[in-house]
Amino acid sequence: MNFINNFEVALNGIKANKMRSSLTMLGIIIGVAAVIIMISVGQGASKKISDQISSMGSNLLMVFSGAGTGPVRGASGNVNTLTLEDAEAIADLNMVSNVVPELSTSATVTYDNQTWTSTADGTTPEMLSIKKWSVSLGSFFTKEDITGASMVAVIGNTVAENLFPTGFNPVGSTIRINKLAFTVVGVLASKGAAMAGQDQDDVIYVPVSTVQKRMMGVNYVRTINVQTATEDSMTYVQSSIETLLRERHRISGDKTDDFNVRNLTSVLEAAQTTTGVMTLLLASVAAVSLLVGGIGIMNIMLVSVTERTREIGLRMAVGATESNIRNQFLVEALVLCMVGGIIGIITGVIGAKIISQVSGWSTYITMSSILLSTGFSVAIGAFFGYYPAKKAAGLDPIVALRFEK
Repeated sequence: MNFINNFEVALNGIKANKMRSSLTMLGIIIGVAAVIIMISVGQGASKKISDQISSMGSNLLMVFSGAGTGPVRGASGNVNTLTLEDAEAIADLNMVSNVVPELSTSATVTYDNQTWTSTADGTTPEMLSIKKWSVSLGSFFTKEDITGASMVAVIGNTVAENLFPTGFNPVGSTIRINKLAFTVVGVLASKGAAMAGQDQDDVIYVPVSTVQKRMMGVNYVRTINVQTATEDSMTYVQSSIETLLRERHRISGDKTDDFNVRNLTSVLEAAQTTTGVMTLLLASVAAVSLLVGGIGIMNIMLVSVTERTREIGLRMAVGATESNIRNQFLVEALVLCMVGGIIGIITGVIGAKIISQVSGWSTYITMSSILLSTGFSVAIGAFFGYYPAKKAAGLDPIVALRFEK
């Protein structure tokens, strides 16, 4: 008997016991759907983190004040050691394409009778290139505004929505930031939430020199963003920055650095490793339900062998070989798993989309997760269907013909 005939016999057997077959497949359906949903949740989290880190800039190194892991705190307390001159010196290094110093402060913004609390971020025009941002209204401030410490501002979408009436163009309007008058020259396109969850549109960008001289009265910056020419040059540039700043800050020997250079590629790799482990854990937990479904299939196939003992004896008596009988029951187990797997895939895809819409979690369904769960379900069918099939093939035809239920 060939595969097609075995397949037809298997389908007839399933149709003859619809309720039992449906309940048997339920374990496979739940298992496949659970694997797809769990993997999609894990991969969705990984993709979201990757996108958020990538949105911070490509080929990006970040230089923070202080020797610790935070942007300001050092080994011996709060230190502010980076300056605009440091940023200019870094810009002269080989394989450096853009350098953007940053200094931010809290800001109370008012326009007319509207008040909003936000963050004033002092930066330079190169920020647009590094972050790959765009301006939806007006324009960004210029290098001349940096030189002259101009009182101009580019506002985020959230700030614009809370200060100005709907549909109003704020470009050219005068707002007050911490009681200082600034002219709005542009509005940034919406960017959404950052990796840590903060609203990237709830920021006001002003020239870094303006924040230093007119808002805070300081001569330091807290962060220097460095974009390298290529991704392969990041390690070289990071080493060059560390050497340069140690020389400029007169740090010699075993003395602790008063700065910290962070490579976002390393951060991304660490995040992907973490989410990869989480995805594997979720998939492993979900795979347990597939094993339970496989045990259910073995149980039902053993019952089927017992119920059809006389049928098996009759078929053997008319010439069916052991391999014919074994293949018949093995194909039946595989068909149960394949049908259950297909329904499980559909259920898993729909379930992942529902979870994404209802809970707001990011889910990402890949073909690899579908193929993995499908292959696993078929393997379960072959593994747990083999023993009942072998048992059926090993029956003595004489004994089988005399069997009574």
